[in-house]
Amino acid sequence: MSSEALLTADYVNESHIRAFAEALDTDADFPDHPSKPVDASAPPSPVSSRIRKVSALSDFAPVNLKVKKRKRKDKMHLKASRHDWTFVLFRWPLLGFIFLFIAAQFGFYVFLRQLVNIKEWISAWRGKKGLLRKKLRASQTYEEWKEAALVLDEYLHFDEWKKEDEDPFYDWKLVRKVQHSLKTLREKNDVRACLGVLETCMRSNFAAVESPRLYSETFLGTKDLIESYFEEQEKALEFIRESPDLKIDEKKRFFKAANTNLGITALCLSGGASFGYYHCGVVKALLDEALLPRVITGTSAGGLIAALCCTRKDAELKQLLVPELANRITACEESLGIWIKRIWKTGARFDPILWARKCTFFTRGSMTFKEAYLRTGRILNISVIPADRHSPTRLLNYLTAPDTLIWSALLASAAVPGILPPVVLMQKLRDGSAVPWNWGSRFKDGSLRVDVPIQALHTYFNVTSPVVSQVNPHVHLFFFAPRGSAGKPVAHRKGKGWRGNFILSAAEQWLKHELTKNFKLIRDLELLPQLLGQDWSSVFLQRFDGNVTIWPRTRFWDWVRILSDPDPQELERMIRVGQLVTWPKLRIIANRAKIEKQIYLGRQSVRKSSKPKAAISSVDTTHQRHGNGLRVPTISTTPPPSGSDRPLSVDTDAEHAFTHNHRAFFRNKRLRISPSTSGTSTPNRHTDPLRSPATRRRWASSLLNGDGVSPPSNISTPGSEGFFTRLRTKSHSGTTVKEMPIDPTEDAWSSDTSDDDDLVEMPDDDRGTLVEESVE
Repeated sequence: MSSEALLTADYVNESHIRAFAEALDTDADFPDHPSKPVDASAPPSPVSSRIRKVSALSDFAPVNLKVKKRKRKDKMHLKASRHDWTFVLFRWPLLGFIFLFIAAQFGFYVFLRQLVNIKEWISAWRGKKGLLRKKLRASQTYEEWKEAALVLDEYLHFDEWKKEDEDPFYDWKLVRKVQHSLKTLREKNDVRACLGVLETCMRSNFAAVESPRLYSETFLGTKDLIESYFEEQEKALEFIRESPDLKIDEKKRFFKAANTNLGITALCLSGGASFGYYHCGVVKALLDEALLPRVITGTSAGGLIAALCCTRKDAELKQLLVPELANRITACEESLGIWIKRIWKTGARFDPILWARKCTFFTRGSMTFKEAYLRTGRILNISVIPADRHSPTRLLNYLTAPDTLIWSALLASAAVPGILPPVVLMQKLRDGSAVPWNWGSRFKDGSLRVDVPIQALHTYFNVTSPVVSQVNPHVHLFFFAPRGSAGKPVAHRKGKGWRGNFILSAAEQWLKHELTKNFKLIRDLELLPQLLGQDWSSVFLQRFDGNVTIWPRTRFWDWVRILSDPDPQELERMIRVGQLVTWPKLRIIANRAKIEKQIYLGRQSVRKSSKPKAAISSVDTTHQRHGNGLRVPTISTTPPPSGSDRPLSVDTDAEHAFTHNHRAFFRNKRLRISPSTSGTSTPNRHTDPLRSPATRRRWASSLLNGDGVSPPSNISTPGSEGFFTRLRTKSHSGTTVKEMPIDPTEDAWSSDTSDDDDLVEMPDDDRGTLVEESVE
């Protein structure tokens, strides 16, 4: 499809919009009663077949008379809001004094930041160094930017720092040992020893090689030792994936463990009204270098861009991230007179029904979270909070809300008090119709509490490296890296020292902590009243950064147009600014992404290699007998109707529980491998001592300590068992064996994340008797 067709496509589903409008008109406390009066002369609605309950205020009042509801004071609310007389007396004076103190600190903070900017401009933007910096900023592509960054590093002698292995910010001795061991073992074609080394070092931020400090000393890249370390890891993973000396089950267990231990990267797009369109440049820079993560989360304006990314494939997304996209951004096109009337009538500036029609372009119609995941393989996450004050934040994705319409989640994520009223989330049924989700509860903007849901992402998808694009206006001014950031070293003293100087950086940190302390005091003492029905005390007290944080540079005019739509020229500028601030971070993102990619390719290779077994196992889903007499269920691995297009799931317990619907299988029980009851020995188990993961880890540890690279000899034989080993073998001789319950209707091919993968699909030479024991 051409770019023009993609930009002009219409995806509005009128039936879903009508269902959404009816859900908004329904009283949240009484879902069977519409909140608006019903006209008796109007024809009955063809959409709803419910019988309306007829009621009147009294025997003499008309049935359909619009009567204002009597406000009954909630006794529990009054009881909870009662305070001591000292609180009532000192609350407002104390709150005013704290705000005056905050205003003075903020003014001094702005003045201090201007002093730092002036000093950095004098140090960095004069002479040849200033010309090279201007050339760097004028780059049009990432290749041009890299060339200019290398020239600047060479002129400032930053390249000399790259060649030195020693540095106090990482364990360079351990990194050098691992890099040398991987290279040596790969050249010797010793796949099992290489596997043992990788099992030891495949960890998130192993030896601190992912520390941002190691990327803040130069404009491009980091230590040459770290670069070669990641390259050797990539080659070793590829070597293991293509090696014929390892069985499929061994590769499967290794890549699963590697994915769990390393974790994955997620892109978090913050809210920020019209500031959020800077995210387009960030996404474009990542997409052009094939570094766009699979897990993407967004809130408010960031959710709009996240939905655009997760509902389109790469080719479509490249055609949409152009300045002409501004023609479809028309959220603020109404006149000021309409806004004033709506605010006076509803208390909100925008109409949710009108916004629902506009959002369908970014969500590709009434697409659900699960449909978007199956189409693109990307996992969309939208953060929302219930309309009531005390309910926790909810992260919507294809696990927690698979059938929820994405455009309704975007509206809820943008429902800031005074901007948009709380809305109802809509759910798509099997017949294609839309109904309210979660009994018609109302939801609003999740950034009021959690703008970057790092903890929830780690829980659901094992995210250990969040990349945050932060454009929130209320925190944008407070970003300050005193020792530089990735790809942006300190402007003076050849990238060393502190920004400005130590005194200015220390004063900046002190003022920032003082401001945070005062906001915490207001929150803990409950001094701030609820404005527009919302507690605003958590807006400044969240975590707004990640392992890698991207802060697009804004202008003063952006603050004036914070609730305005960009034109094509303005969107082109915002895309370019987003690219310029993302390019310095690409190297630190790419070094980790290459490892995640090899693990992903390894899991794909294992899944494709297990396909020939599917033709046999899919015919019979009953039980088969093995040589030892144990009846083991045959699991069907037939691909689903979508074939190989189904995306590869993320290795997490939550996703496995969702896919397989296993809730209480291992409750209070565990499976162990005991010696075979038939009395036959397993010679292969002792022939290769490196088959055991524990032995491989001990072998890798001794290898890194410099004890040599030769594998250990056979450490045990069947005849050299000790007394307690023979005693345990005899004690299990009378143990009964139970079959594992397997649901023949479940789709075992869609995910390979469960622990029973290691138990059911064991190698023939390692397969013993599955004994089920109660955990005491």
